[in-house]
Amino acid sequence: MPPTSLPARTAFIERNTKETKIQVSLSLDGGALDLLPSSTHFPSTPSSSTSSLAHAASPLSLPHIPEQTEETHASQTSPSQQIWIWTGIGFLDHMLHALAKHAGWSLRLRSRGDLAIDDHHTTEDTLLALGSAFSAALGARTGLARFGTAHAPLDEALSRAVIDLSNRPFFVGVFGFRNEKIGTLSTQMVHHGLQSWSQAAGVTLHVDVLRGENDHHRAESAFKALAGAVREACRRVEGREGEVVSTKGVL
Repeated sequence: MPPTSLPARTAFIERNTKETKIQVSLSLDGGALDLLPSSTHFPSTPSSSTSSLAHAASPLSLPHIPEQTEETHASQTSPSQQIWIWTGIGFLDHMLHALAKHAGWSLRLRSRGDLAIDDHHTTEDTLLALGSAFSAALGARTGLARFGTAHAPLDEALSRAVIDLSNRPFFVGVFGFRNEKIGTLSTQMVHHGLQSWSQAAGVTLHVDVLRGENDHHRAESAFKALAGAVREACRRVEGREGEVVSTKGVL
C-alpha cells in the first residue's frame, strides 16, 4: 500500500447508453471500496413494476444481478483488495477479475447490457467505462514510472504486454485465437475490448500472445500480462513527485 501521505487514486464512473448501463468503482492501489450506489438502472430491491418499466423503455436484458454482498465467480476480498464484478458475460468477468487482482486494484463493476442481441455492446462499453475510471483515478500522470512491461504464462500459453501511460491512445493486439467464442464471449471482442479500454484509458498498449494451444489460456495469460504491465507503469517513483516523465514536458 502507498504511504498515507499520498492521495488516493480512486474513481467512480457511470456510463449509460441506449444499449448498456454500467457502474465502475476503482482504486488503483487496492484497499476498501464503498458499495456501488443504487440507481434507476440498479435499484437496491428491484420490483416487478420496476423491471416491467425498464423492459418497456429499453432493449436491455434484465437477468438477476446478485447483491454486492453475495459471493460470485468474480468476487474476492482480501486485506489489500476488494473485487466484485458482474457483466452478464462469465468469461469477461473472469478476465476482469484477473486484471484487477494482478494489477493490485480494488474494483467494483456491474453492467446491464443488451445481451439478447449479442455480447458486443456490453463488452465494449464495459471496457470503455473501466478505461475512463482508470484515467480518472490516475489523475495528472506525474511522478510515475510511465512505462510497464510484463510476461505472464498460463500452462502452455505465454503472453507479453507493454504499456505507456502516454495520453496517446493506441492499441496493437495479436492473440491467435482458434475458436469464435470462449464461453459466451466472442474472441474478437477480446481485441476490441482492449482497444476500447486503451482508448478511454489514454494509453499506448501492445499485447502479444506468444504461444499457446488453448484459447482460454491464451486470453487469460494476456490479461495477466496486462495487469503486470499496468502495475509497473502506475508505480509512484520516489523523488519524482510532480514530475512529468516526458521530454515534451506534458503527457
